[in-house]
Amino acid sequence: MNTNWRKLSACEGLDPDIFYPASEDDAASAPAKAVCETCPVKQPCLEHALENREREGVWGGMTERERRRMIRQRRKTA
Repeated sequence: MNTNWRKLSACEGLDPDIFYPASEDDAASAPAKAVCETCPVKQPCLEHALENREREGVWGGMTERERRRMIRQRRKTA
């Protein structure tokens, strides 16, 4: 899988802990999501997390719970 998009990410060089909050509530994930909102590769990041079933952290602006919901919705429409 091509992950060259990572070099262009807004989170490049940031402390990764921000993307692995202790809880998935809005307040804990807000700093990571704010970074993701400005990211030019938000969609490839999210697709990577979905394809690889990333179980932790904020990827492409979504928490694990939000990604699971998205996977379920995609299955229903497929």
